Amino acid sequence: MVDWPVVAAIVLTIVTASTPLLLAALGEVVAERSGVLNLGVEGMMAIGAVSGFAATHATGSTFAGVIASAIGGMILAVPFAVLVINLSVNQVATGLSLTLFGLGASAMIGDKYVGVPGIKLPQLHIPGLSDIPFIGPVLFGQDGLVYFSVVLTIAIGWFLTRSRGGLVLRAVGDNHDSAHNLGLSVLGVRWAAVLFGGACAGLGGGYLSLGYTPLWTENMTAGRGWIAVALVVFASWRPARVLVGAYLFGAVTILGFHAQGMGLAIPSQFISALPYLATVVVLVIISGNKAMLRANTPACLGKPFVPTR
Repeated sequence: MVDWPVVAAIVLTIVTASTPLLLAALGEVVAERSGVLNLGVEGMMAIGAVSGFAATHATGSTFAGVIASAIGGMILAVPFAVLVINLSVNQVATGLSLTLFGLGASAMIGDKYVGVPGIKLPQLHIPGLSDIPFIGPVLFGQDGLVYFSVVLTIAIGWFLTRSRGGLVLRAVGDNHDSAHNLGLSVLGVRWAAVLFGGACAGLGGGYLSLGYTPLWTENMTAGRGWIAVALVVFASWRPARVLVGAYLFGAVTILGFHAQGMGLAIPSQFISALPYLATVVVLVIISGNKAMLRANTPACLGKPFVPTR
């Protein structure tokens, strides 16, 4: 017989584990669609996590913490944008440097918050609906950022495929020279995309310290930024597939822990490595389909743009 309360608890845990991946990956989709490869997602998530926790601790408001986490990620994206967009510095090297800086800076800023109890994001409760067994807690008992992440997925999907702004963004990512010749502001579009990506990565990090585990610990992102970057490739730069991929990787993480809790003799080290092992396997499978990669990869991804006039 199915123990529905236990199943509901597992699903709720999967949702909270998937949301930070989804938020960070959605921001990276927009950045990469503009032609900018930002490998600093991990660092921006770390800054977002400590910024959100610090603001919530100072004000007692989780809303202030959410806003601060987005601003923190966006602020860290500024020097990256200056270097890779305006100065045409190598995007891979700059992104790696951004990750190292973000991890170090977050550890320094958050040192005084280690061991300090946090405030968890409030969960939605609709009388009657939220009390329905299984369906109620799963659909009507989440926190605001979970619903925001789903709405954001739909909004970005619409923006990229149905709006003029999305067409401009994709044009810049696919052929920045032609876009420039048509009078489009390549640098302006990429700046906006990188800042948006930073805000989303910051939100993903903020969710870790406010929703997933309401506390601050050093390196609490634990490689999630790298999984978010891999999710973009896994999803072929499509927001709907990012949603599916984020929940898939979240499920891999959580089900491993539940399997161990059920008494299965699975080493804890293997459980910790499972999401990253799944990431590698998925990327190997996807890389084998060269036609799909060529069809969906922004043609100017990672290539600097220097205006000729």
